[in-house]
Amino acid sequence: MNLQLTDPTIPVYDKYTLSERRAKGLTTTMPDLTPYKEGKVVYLTFDDGPDEKNTPAILDILKENGVQATFYVTGQHAELHPDVLQRIYAEHHAIGNHSYDHDYKKLYVSPETFLSEMERTDEIIHGILGVRPLILRAPGGVIGHFTKAYDPALKASGYVEHDWNVSSADAAPNHPVAQDFIDNIDSQTDKPVAAHAAIILMHCSEGHEETVKALPEIIRILKAKGYTFGVITPMTPQPW
Repeated sequence: MNLQLTDPTIPVYDKYTLSERRAKGLTTTMPDLTPYKEGKVVYLTFDDGPDEKNTPAILDILKENGVQATFYVTGQHAELHPDVLQRIYAEHHAIGNHSYDHDYKKLYVSPETFLSEMERTDEIIHGILGVRPLILRAPGGVIGHFTKAYDPALKASGYVEHDWNVSSADAAPNHPVAQDFIDNIDSQTDKPVAAHAAIILMHCSEGHEETVKALPEIIRILKAKGYTFGVITPMTPQPW
């Protein structure tokens, strides 16, 4: 499979699940890839959905602004809201794997338990869409969760993980509001780490109405700074 795409706006999926690949004798290993590093690209990413309220509202805003984004979904929420997942896919946003139910105690016992959760979620997504993601995001990020054993295990199963280098902090415990997210993203995208590839962490699940409120202004600011909007693929550069 040739994954060396030169367009950062095209989502990438596999038409086979890992179990199908194994049954067919096909490779499951992700090949070595050259990251896409042309231009000034921002990647809006939304974790923990889909839900029935905030995810559709975010999709409406993205559509109005002609912007693509990436949704890291849980298997649990995909099962509950398959229609919203289908809309994400139909509107050409990228879909990534974010575990079945975001339970750290189960996920991070070992690389094997982590991958078991990812494969379970892949099967759910594939059952709804007919494709599985090649991208994933570790709940809570890899720092403090991954050991050195995780990276080769992910590569052998054909996954690429991306954390973020810009955080809206919309999951902070002190109940921040829309203007806080706008200010956070505005200031962090001025830093050198985000000069060429800004991967922004936000959330689209229940309780994130303030993220919905902030999104139009966030998009306006990013456009004014000269960013183009991409979706996460295996070729997206790592955030650090």
